Amino acid sequence: MQQNPQAEQRSMRFDGYKTRYWFYDIDTQRKPLLVMVHGFRGDHHGLQLIADRLRDRYHVVVPDLPGFGRSEPFPQDPHDIPHYVGFLRRFITELTDGAVHPQGERGVLLLGHSFGSVIASHLAAEHPAMVEQLLLLNPICEPALSAQDAAATKIADAYYTLAMRLPKAMGERLLRSHAVSDLMSREMTVSQDPQLRSYVENQHRAYFGSFADRRVVAEAYRASISGTVAEVAPLLSMPVLLVVGAQDPLGSVEAQERMATWIRRRRLVILDDVGHLIHYEKPLETAELIHEFVQGPDPEPIDVHDELPPIDQARPNTSQFTQLLPIVRRGRR
Repeated sequence: MQQNPQAEQRSMRFDGYKTRYWFYDIDTQRKPLLVMVHGFRGDHHGLQLIADRLRDRYHVVVPDLPGFGRSEPFPQDPHDIPHYVGFLRRFITELTDGAVHPQGERGVLLLGHSFGSVIASHLAAEHPAMVEQLLLLNPICEPALSAQDAAATKIADAYYTLAMRLPKAMGERLLRSHAVSDLMSREMTVSQDPQLRSYVENQHRAYFGSFADRRVVAEAYRASISGTVAEVAPLLSMPVLLVVGAQDPLGSVEAQERMATWIRRRRLVILDDVGHLIHYEKPLETAELIHEFVQGPDPEPIDVHDELPPIDQARPNTSQFTQLLPIVRRGRR
């Protein structure tokens, strides 16, 4: 299983920090624009297998979130959900040269994995005009301490607390420890295929330590264990695809099914024999599910929640994505 070496790195500069992002494309034809958001302690590499599978059918853009991968951190602001949502709003607007904005008539396809699902769903809830369809992989459906593996969350909490209390150099060395990333890889990988398990371990070894400093990690960790998709689920008015691992320790099938009932236009897919690493363990199947959802008929609206806001029942016109190609911003490297 190889990574795609052909993504083009680009960058944008906002107020005092530079964000780097990767553009997956094999031609200059008109295609839908798909923006992907990675999870906590990740970067664009984590979504690369899915991006590579979809690049011939979509213009796929994957930023490194501020403070992770090769993107610089927020200079002053905390790395929490509101500020990441604000970043994503500005990123998409800048990427499309202003064509996609909170009061606009065009949206993008927006995908989020794990913590990225929280950021993406909160943006979609706050600025629905910017999101044509929302695609959530391993969505966070309940607070970490409520999840089926709450004990692991307590251990993780102690780990991050210790990393912050140690002297800076020791704390950051602990956060970048291969022993810790190897343990996480073994615990999170469901597949017993030795080649796949080795791939996941190597990915985490290479990129688990790609962060600016421990302040970034601590702030983002707090956000990742407190924020959920569920808290904005009733506000999601666009079609939503949820792809869930049957053995995901961060969200039981029961909790995912309950959350899905709060989303008026949704499709829930539960994949067997996979946990929280859908993007590594079943990238090809996931990519095809995404494509089928985007190209297929929208889910019929269902009245499921007394507090759902009124929404436009009309189906979105997905053909408008074909107009996005000329306005995709090609930033400086």
